[in-house]
Amino acid sequence: MRTALYPGTFDPLTLGHMDIIRRASLLVDKLVIGVAINRDKGPMFTLEERVAMIEAECAKLGDPTGTEILVHPFENLLIDCARDVGAQIIVRGLRAVADFEYEYQMVGMNRVLDSSIETVFLMAEARHQAIASKLVKEIARLGGDVSKFVTPLVNDALKERLGR
Repeated sequence: MRTALYPGTFDPLTLGHMDIIRRASLLVDKLVIGVAINRDKGPMFTLEERVAMIEAECAKLGDPTGTEILVHPFENLLIDCARDVGAQIIVRGLRAVADFEYEYQMVGMNRVLDSSIETVFLMAEARHQAIASKLVKEIARLGGDVSKFVTPLVNDALKERLGR
């Protein structure tokens, strides 16, 4: 069984994330979405809220291929999380060259920590390449329409969080 881990903070889950999840699920038997507990980033949504949104949005995503999709919160090293969930593959999404520079360093470090776990990069579809959770939150905070960047469920959660 091929198992992959797609890690992130997913604060909030965007259409770019959904694109990577959908495409990664075509490549493996089991896809674990690792939701990082990153207190330094000061997330807008709690861990429980992020997990619930991802579970709701991904509930039927693996059905066409029979891929099992699970959501797994983690606070340890990425490579340790990959080991914990039995992943042989770490999936990372790329939007731009700046992403690649950071990811390149991360891959090198992870290879030293455990060379048996491979990292695979997926480029977001062109229409999703500019989407970043940080920008989505900023646009939403300033009253902008983020419905082109997130699912209706996430859009409603953002509006509720911001009192709209």
